[in-house]
Amino acid sequence: MRSTRRTLLACLTAVGTLASVTACGGGGSGSSDSSAKSGTYTFWDPYPQFDASSDWGKRVTQCGTDAGVKVKRTGYDTTDLGNKALLAAQQGNAPDVMLVDNPVVSTMVEAGILNKTSDLGLDTSAIQKNIIGAGTLQGAAYGVPIGANTLALYYNKKVLTAAGVDPASIKDWASLTAALKKIKSAGKKGITFSAINTEEGSFQFLPWFWGAGGDLTELNSAKGVAALSLWKQWVDEGYAPKDVLNNTQTTSWQEFATGDYAFGENGTWQLANAEKAGFPYGIVNIPGQNGGSAPVPTGGEFVTVPVQKDTARYDVSKKIVTCLTSSKNLLASDTTLTYVAPTAAVQAQQVKANPKLKPWVDAVAAARGRTSDGLGTKYPTISQPMWTAVQGALSGGKSPKDALDTAQTAAEKGKG
Repeated sequence: MRSTRRTLLACLTAVGTLASVTACGGGGSGSSDSSAKSGTYTFWDPYPQFDASSDWGKRVTQCGTDAGVKVKRTGYDTTDLGNKALLAAQQGNAPDVMLVDNPVVSTMVEAGILNKTSDLGLDTSAIQKNIIGAGTLQGAAYGVPIGANTLALYYNKKVLTAAGVDPASIKDWASLTAALKKIKSAGKKGITFSAINTEEGSFQFLPWFWGAGGDLTELNSAKGVAALSLWKQWVDEGYAPKDVLNNTQTTSWQEFATGDYAFGENGTWQLANAEKAGFPYGIVNIPGQNGGSAPVPTGGEFVTVPVQKDTARYDVSKKIVTCLTSSKNLLASDTTLTYVAPTAAVQAQQVKANPKLKPWVDAVAAARGRTSDGLGTKYPTISQPMWTAVQGALSGGKSPKDALDTAQTAAEKGKG
C-alpha cells in the first residue's frame, strides 16, 4: 500500500472532523493464503442501529450467501468506522467491503486504501452524476452509492394556516423572510435549524451558502456574506431561536416536532418521525436567494472495496457490492434507510410507492457532494472554519463579513 503512516494519521484527523450528519470488528482478509471463493468476508457499515435480525442485516447476509460466502457484518458509528478502517488498513487488515459516509471517501482514497470501481469492473453508469460525484476523484469513482439523503424545509400546515401563509408563496429568500415576519406577527414561531459547531452546522448552512451562489474556495465572497447575513437576520429578529447555535439536527427536529414552529430545516431521515408528529406537515425545497431550488448537500454512504493483499478476494467482494446495489435491493434498502435511490429507475418506483418522496427526489436531483468540484480532502479544512464563522456571527461576536474573512484565512492556512 502506498500510504504512509503520516498520511494515515492525517486522514484519521480528517475523518474525525467529518462527523456523521445522518446518521469494526475483525478484518482478517489480508492473508494471501486465504480461500477467496469461500469462507468469511468482513463487512463494515455505519448502521449500528440494525442488528442481524433487521431487514438490512438479513440483506447483507443474503448477499453473502448468494456469493457463496459467509459475511461477518459489524456496524459502527460513522466517525468510529472511518478511524478503524484507516487503522486496519495500516495493519494490512482492512474489511472486504465497507460502507462509508460520502465525504470520507476522498480521505480514504488519499490514504490509498480504496479500489476504483472501474478496476473492479463495477458498473456505475445508471447512477445520477451528482450523487456519484461525492465519491469521485480526478474522474474516477471509488464506490457505489447505496442511496442519498439531503435537506429540505418541513412546514407545519396548522401554523402556516393560522398565520395566513401559503407555502406555495415560498419561492426565494425574500418571500421566505416575509413569511417568517408574518408568522411572528401572528404570535407563532418561525424556523428552526442546526448551526452547531460541527459538520452538522456546515451541512445545514450549505444550502443557503450555495443558494446565494457561494463557492467553498472563497468563503468571504459577497455571496457567502449574504447567506450568513440571512441567518443572522433571522436570529436577531426572532424568526429563529438563539438555540440554533447548540442545535444538532436531532434537537432541531425535536423543536419542530413540538408543533410550535412553522418551518424546520431537516432531512429525508425524519420522514418517519414526521408521520408521528401529530400535526399535518408538508415539504418545500430550500429556496435559492433569487428563486429556484438551492443546491443542497448530499448525505448517504458509498459501498466500497478496500485494498487487500489477496487480490483474489475482489471477485467475491464485487459480487456482494453488486448484490447490495442491484435495483431490487436498492429499493428495499433505501426504504429501510429512508434514502432516495441513486438511480432514476428506482427513484420512480419509490415515488410510485410513496408520493411523499417526490420533493425529496427533486431535492436530491439538485444536490451536490461536499467534496465535489475537486475539493476532496480539502473540504474538512474549509468546513471547520465555515461552521466557526456561523457560530461567531450568530452569537454576535463578529459581523458576518469579519467572521467569514477569518474563516477564509484559516481555510487557506489549512490547505497547506
